[in-house]
Amino acid sequence: MYVVQVPFASPPFDELLALRDQVLRQPLGLQFHLKDIAEEWDSIHLASYSDSGQLLGGLVLKPLDEETIKMRQVAVLPMAQKKGVGSFLVREAEKLAYTLGFRQMHLHARQEAVSFYKKLGYNKQGKPFTEVGIRHYAMSKKLETP
Repeated sequence: MYVVQVPFASPPFDELLALRDQVLRQPLGLQFHLKDIAEEWDSIHLASYSDSGQLLGGLVLKPLDEETIKMRQVAVLPMAQKKGVGSFLVREAEKLAYTLGFRQMHLHARQEAVSFYKKLGYNKQGKPFTEVGIRHYAMSKKLETP
């Protein structure tokens, strides 16, 4: 398994967007809008592939300021879930973020994903809130030397 950065508006980006739609949007009856996608032009898109080249998962990193970056839209192919793909992808994102000079990672975790992020060292911040119609928690982690 390996992780690569995917250029915005490229064929691999479109494949990653389709995966995000399948895993994160469709189950909630939501769909991507062109303006939502266009706003990602300055984000970092990471994709995880099997050794044979099959897309397994991906995520988006959005810089918030010089030291803080937000992880968004973490999605893993259903048949690859609970096999270490998500953990590997998040750790690789943390390494990249640290290398780029970021020292704090923030995210909004769906309630069912909180335990996943806790295992990776993230801490809940504040009270739960509703985003895209479901309960989320703000979480963060101080990034350390990879």
